[in-house]
Amino acid sequence: MFFGRSFAIDEENDINAETTAELTGTFTSAEAGFIEKLKSGDPDAFDRLVTRYSQDIYAVLLRLTEDPEEAGDLTQETFVSALKSIKGFRGDAELRTWLIRIAINNSRNRFRWWKRRRRDRTISLDATIGDSQTTIGEMIESGVKNPEDVAIRTERERSLRQAMTEIQDIYREAIVLCDIEGYSYEEIGQMLEINIGTVKSRIARGREELRRKLKAV
Repeated sequence: MFFGRSFAIDEENDINAETTAELTGTFTSAEAGFIEKLKSGDPDAFDRLVTRYSQDIYAVLLRLTEDPEEAGDLTQETFVSALKSIKGFRGDAELRTWLIRIAINNSRNRFRWWKRRRRDRTISLDATIGDSQTTIGEMIESGVKNPEDVAIRTERERSLRQAMTEIQDIYREAIVLCDIEGYSYEEIGQMLEINIGTVKSRIARGREELRRKLKAV
């Protein structure tokens, strides 16, 4: 029995050492050490994880749900899920990317997503698209002659908000992550577990859907 237990422990140590070596090759030694502390169940490390990434996770979920309460619930759910599955993390993406992937998967499992009721929060037309200087308003090319008119801008934002609720989830996710949150194609691909070509296609299709719906308003 002792030999069997000793063999099992040695085998587990070998696996952990191999995993640590893989992480060290991908992350800095400090980050790899932090991940190992998370895997060992260190509560202080988990507190640091929440402190470091909770705002990023909440921001994405708030854009997807447009509901602060639900976004808060899903943020907590994301970190609970992360705590349960951290031992399976092998470093194929950054921790933030991995967490956002979990957040999106959790939000997909909620039936209360986007089409529940009328929304009150607006999506600013002044938000830039990704790393460019082009704004969402410019991308839409609404044709409004007097953009300084507050009433017109309010109506445009309301129309954009409504249009965002009507496009398919896969396009909305891509638009939120790229045009609103500013993540790169590679990061979005890792978050949604799709290739970069599909990321670009969904973003282009989503933008086109928004243009089409807004022109019909």
